Formats: sequence, structure tokens, C-alpha cells
Amino acid sequence: MFAVIKTGGKQYRVAADDIISVERLPGETGDKIEIDEVLMLEDGAETRIGAPRIEGARVMATIVDQARAPKIVVFKKQRRKNHRRTKGHRQLLTVLRIGEILPADAQPKAKPKAKAAVKAPSKAATAKKAEAKAPAKKTEAKKAPAKKAPAKKATAAKDAKTSPTTKKSAKTTASKAKAAESGKDAKES
Repeated sequence: MFAVIKTGGKQYRVAADDIISVERLPGETGDKIEIDEVLMLEDGAETRIGAPRIEGARVMATIVDQARAPKIVVFKKQRRKNHRRTKGHRQLLTVLRIGEILPADAQPKAKPKAKAAVKAPSKAATAKKAEAKAPAKKTEAKKAPAKKAPAKKATAAKDAKTSPTTKKSAKTTASKAKAAESGKDAKES
């Protein structure tokens, strides 16, 4: 027995105990989900095709892993313009193990924990999540960064040796620096 299901905008041919990777579905590892968008069922002798889906038919699956696909590189270039842009993308995936395929009149062996109908979370639900996360963060008063010591004044003689100036200007700056140092020494004593 196999079925064709639709999830994440794509169609998959599944049979019992198959492992498939689909677009991200909500749920934790080990959760059982129910996919109710069954487009076709084949049971050996009988094939049923939905218009667009078979009402009441569903596929039971277990989440094996929440994973990410390999990275793809998106490279855009405009020739002769020196314009190149590189971006990467990793698609979020859910790995499912197909449990049982149930026709419209069959009952599941075990109840599922969540339904695979993916709906956008309501504003109230997101607000509650935000409130729940807010107390978890500890806000500490940020300390002001320590003030740096003022830069030391380099002597003119030192600057004269390192800067590429003419000999005459180097001599005048060196003599000014010596005069300034001798004037400081005279004032200190």
C-alpha cells in the first residue's frame, strides 16, 4: 500500500516505514503527527484518486529529526560591472518515518500528538511566548567602560628622528624641544 501526500507545497509518494525529509513541521523529535492531505491511495487492487484530496484518509508519521539541508550558494554577477554578490541558504527540514496509511474508514492504532496542518501562530500565542521569555533574561546594569589614560606627549626630538622632514626643520624642532625641557627643569627647581 502506498499514498501520495502533500506537505510543504510538495508531493511525496510514501509507504509504511519510509523515511522522508520534508519542509519544517512544528514538533519535537519523537512526536507523532497526522498528515491529512492525501492525494492518492493505492492498495494492491484498488487505486483511489482524490479531487483534489481523499476526504478522511490520512497518514500517520513520527518525527525522527529536525535538521537542516546542506548549504547552497547563490551567486549573482553582472558582467563588466564589477558587481558580484554571494549568499548562502540552508533549508530547515523535518525527517519523518511513515507509520501507517489509513483509508477514509480506518481508525489509527495510536492517537497522534499534533496535526501536520501548519498554521501561523496567533498574535496572542506569540505575545504569551514573549512574556514567558522576558523574565528568563537577567538584566544587569551595564558598567561604563573604564576611561583611558591620556596619550603621552612624544618629544619633538623623537618625532624629528622618525618623521620624514627636512634636516633644517628637524634641527629646529629638536632645539625647541630641548629648550622646552630645560625651561621645565628650571621651573621645577
